[in-house]
Amino acid sequence: MRERWSSRTVFIFAAIGSAVGIGNIWRFPYISYEYGGGAFLIPFIISLFIFGIPLLMLEFSLGQRFQKGAVYALKSIHPKLGGFGLIAVASGFVIVLYYAVILAWSLVYLVESFSFNLPWASDTNSYFNSVLGVTESISNIGGINWILLIALFFIWVSIFFIVRRGVLSIGKVVFLVVALPMILLLILFIRGITLPGALSGIIAYIAPDFSQILNPYIWLAAISQIFFSFSIGFGVMVAYASFNRKEQNVKTDSYITGISDALISFFAGFVVFSILGYMAFATNVSVADVATSGHGLAFIVFPEAISLLPLSWLFSIFFFLILLTLGIGSAFSIVEAVNTTIADRYENPNRPMIAFFVCLISFLLGTLFVTGAGVYFLDIVDHFAVNYGLITAGLLESIAVGWIYGAKKMRTYINNTCGCNIGPWWDYIIKFVVPIALIVLLGLQLYQDLTVPYGGYPAWALAIGWSAFLIPLILSIIYSLIGKEKKIYKKRKTR
Repeated sequence: MRERWSSRTVFIFAAIGSAVGIGNIWRFPYISYEYGGGAFLIPFIISLFIFGIPLLMLEFSLGQRFQKGAVYALKSIHPKLGGFGLIAVASGFVIVLYYAVILAWSLVYLVESFSFNLPWASDTNSYFNSVLGVTESISNIGGINWILLIALFFIWVSIFFIVRRGVLSIGKVVFLVVALPMILLLILFIRGITLPGALSGIIAYIAPDFSQILNPYIWLAAISQIFFSFSIGFGVMVAYASFNRKEQNVKTDSYITGISDALISFFAGFVVFSILGYMAFATNVSVADVATSGHGLAFIVFPEAISLLPLSWLFSIFFFLILLTLGIGSAFSIVEAVNTTIADRYENPNRPMIAFFVCLISFLLGTLFVTGAGVYFLDIVDHFAVNYGLITAGLLESIAVGWIYGAKKMRTYINNTCGCNIGPWWDYIIKFVVPIALIVLLGLQLYQDLTVPYGGYPAWALAIGWSAFLIPLILSIIYSLIGKEKKIYKKRKTR
């Protein structure tokens, strides 16, 4: 018998915990600021309701309807469609290899924060490079950073204990990984808005530039933010929903998860820019001079801003606890998608053993990212795995459900779970809007990468990035070509 979440509330918290990750802190606020401030909310909210939530409905209904993870749910539609799910799970697996390393960085910074004198206060950029042991270029791989390796080991041990019994053990921690960072964000927000210069930072964040609405790239930025933030294309939401009862309300779950993620992203922007506004005030520069995104915000700019505060060590602990808890919620959800795919092959899967080997292999493969050139490899693999792997997975998934299984057929199932009447608009979104938007995103990204080599990296390094996308794609194609009816393997009974 398939495992079940202990309650619907636990499932919703798990879905929110997966959706809300580090990107909500270090990506959304800057993208909003860069693309017109408050004006960005218009395409973002529109994308949320005509793109994000319908896709959440698709993934929730896919897992819940077939009671399987992404690979075998799609294989239930047609034996040749298993590869469509495999590219999602495989791409997610590639991503979690380096995502866990970012959590290792956070762990190191968290430990270092338990000091009255923050070690990075004088030069956050140099400190970040010293923590990572960064070499001068990707061509010099350098050695293993043993401190990061130990931190990475603890991250994977934590993930193993969280996922070792599937939803039975995950359900015990999801409230913590959602509630704790929200409480800490609220504390940072209260502290941030009381600082001098905070208002200028917040105004820079939300002041609308409506001329940006006519910029097509603001719409593509909104769609991509929704897509990446909702954990779509990882196989995570399909796996999580597969442990619901078939009659659970898909529509309401999708709206709660999607709106919660969007609100948390928006709120995080107030936290980030109130403190960046203070930093600009304290250093006598403009907000534009300190605003950035990605690991530069999380590990260089924001730590510098925090170091200027009274009780800086305490607020540093809060900040890196936020990154660690948000990040680990996303990380273990990706691992669970992999574990679910493997477990679906067996009638009585040995979940602790599956979790052990998945975590062990992930830890060993992740050692590439704790070398001196690890941050360069992380940058490259992230670019190709996310911008090609996840988007391709989402595209294939929408085609499989929209055109092969039938969008109307899946919509009928969703309506039966909620007793509502989602109209034919959902069919058109899944069949036309989503595929067209994702094809445009893929096309623009491909054109950019073919005309200007990403990051100025050498060809051999970019080949590694392309491999992060092409290897899962090739494996998925092979798996689809040899696809046949699923065979369930039963555990042998010992006498």
